[in-house]
Amino acid sequence: MRPQAMTDPAPIEALTAEVRARSAEFEARKCVPRDMVERFRKIGVYRALVSPQFGGDGKSPAEFCRLIEEISVADGSAGWVASFGAAATYLAALPMETLGEIYAEGPDVVFAGGLFPPQPATRTPQGLRVSGRWRFASGSPGADLIGVGVVVPDDDTGGLPRMVVMRASQVIIQENWDVIGLQGTGSHDLLVDDVLVPEAWTFIRGGKPTLDEPINRYPAMALAAQVLAVVGLGVARGAIDELTGRLGGKVSIVGGAKLTDRPQAQIEVAQAEARLRSARAWFYEMTEEIWAAACAGRPASPQAVTLLRLASINAARAGADVAQAMFRLAGTSGIYAAHPLSRRVRDAMVVAQHAFLSEGHSQIAGRILMGGDGQPGFP
Repeated sequence: MRPQAMTDPAPIEALTAEVRARSAEFEARKCVPRDMVERFRKIGVYRALVSPQFGGDGKSPAEFCRLIEEISVADGSAGWVASFGAAATYLAALPMETLGEIYAEGPDVVFAGGLFPPQPATRTPQGLRVSGRWRFASGSPGADLIGVGVVVPDDDTGGLPRMVVMRASQVIIQENWDVIGLQGTGSHDLLVDDVLVPEAWTFIRGGKPTLDEPINRYPAMALAAQVLAVVGLGVARGAIDELTGRLGGKVSIVGGAKLTDRPQAQIEVAQAEARLRSARAWFYEMTEEIWAAACAGRPASPQAVTLLRLASINAARAGADVAQAMFRLAGTSGIYAAHPLSRRVRDAMVVAQHAFLSEGHSQIAGRILMGGDGQPGFP
């Protein structure tokens, strides 16, 4: 099943065609450039989960995830950068006055951040004085606002991290992103040198939001994991499409049968299709279940949120497994760095390596499902 995006398909199709054509460029530049971020802005990526009272579209998590999945079919790095449109749900924990200032010129605000490692900040009468270095700031080259994680003495956050929000001009981006996959995400280091941030521009990530709307009743940390996992689903779909489309009629260089005529290839493609569709179905099933509770004003149970987190981990793992299976079927041609399946398998593997989707979170999920305790932010 192809992802169905949340808006008129024509502009989405035009966007994904351009993303696909520029995929190698993103990888070479190690970022999705500003002109493409502007394209994301125009199709509604950054307004999708913003409250309608600030001009946003108020879309559901499933609608947003399908959009990110569709972009990721074209290119994993582009989908990853676009996924941070979900950061609007983080910002919803800021005071109303701050939100009014952020969205004063419209809802299409691009936010990026580097939470880890949290750096010490000093509280002053004027606000928090912040300095330090943070890693993994995906999409930071195209951001309007940038957030970083801080530790403040005697700060009662309930074990959740505090973030401070700054204008992008107050932050130095050190371009040092050098990895095997998702190379186009621009996940560089952030440097801040003695910036004073008013308390009203700080929030607890995963804490109680200021706004009381369905999207703000939806578990924020679970959504943060979802929008990354769905990139893996999109990348894997692109890998199957690549293998069964352009490469399907490929003849072996040693004179073997075409790929489409090989029984083992037929079996592996069928198994990959089943694996991907199964993981995707559970992912969206749990998304819709918890969204229905949020819309009804009911908090989702810890077990339901745990299953949502587990469905995200499973989706990321399924994406990596499927991409690797398609890569193996590509044979010798797949080993070249510029080969589309080479990029897809590397991207899918990096998605599954993210901390939110790690074995450690599977262990926490298992403990909760067996009647044990969770940890702050999970679920």
